[in-house]
Amino acid sequence: MYEQIKLLDYLATRRSVPAFQMCEPGPSRSELEDILKLTVRVPDHGKLAPWRFVVYRGDKRIEIGESLLAMALQKRPELSEEMIAVERARFTRAPVVIAVISTAGPHAKVPEWEQVMSAGAVCLNLLMAANAHGYVASWLTEWFAFDEDAFPLLGIEPGERVAGFIHMGSTTFPITERPRPALDDVVSWVGGGS
Repeated sequence: MYEQIKLLDYLATRRSVPAFQMCEPGPSRSELEDILKLTVRVPDHGKLAPWRFVVYRGDKRIEIGESLLAMALQKRPELSEEMIAVERARFTRAPVVIAVISTAGPHAKVPEWEQVMSAGAVCLNLLMAANAHGYVASWLTEWFAFDEDAFPLLGIEPGERVAGFIHMGSTTFPITERPRPALDDVVSWVGGGS
């Protein structure tokens, strides 16, 4: 869908697709490696690579969903049947889910905030690299991105933080536009002419 499109045209129409609207096929391992090679080309002051990836594919996503459901029920035993189904499907809505994990920390020359922003840039680059390979993608953070009890299950080490879970695959749904902010609401002009 995004192949052979000019960058300006792409940026003017870039849109995330909800994970629940995704289906097979997802990218193969070889395609994922190509996507990730493009993804790491982000601003990274000090060349620290203050982020890493965990790629979830195949039946492991089902196991993770069952474990997350058990954790959710432990914390909220009153979950409705609808929410139980939602929790169970967290990692199976899309064929591939990639965790972008921020490893930012104190550094003599590179502020931690810059390292965190680099992880955010990685998330956006991952969306765009997936689109460039013809797949749809969505950047999500959900309760388990902030619950350290879930970290061992997801391969996240102590002291690390989740920048996002990037879901990717295909879709049969039409990709529709959503409202965007008016520039007058988000831009301040300082100096210069027209």
